[in-house]
Amino acid sequence: MASAANMNAVRETMDVLLEISRLLNTGLDMESLSICVRLCEQGINPEALSSVIKELRKASESGTS
Repeated sequence: MASAANMNAVRETMDVLLEISRLLNTGLDMESLSICVRLCEQGINPEALSSVIKELRKASESGTS
């Protein structure tokens, strides 16, 4: 089980990442950002993940799925 100090460090890291995300106008909320971070930690290529997110947004905006 993670210690309280470790959990605080994780929370602080996620808060910083969310702020960077907002500054870059990514449109990701905390939940989406957290999922992206977990996927990257599991070995997903961040550039590929970014491309998928962009394509999903384009499809959503155009009304296709």
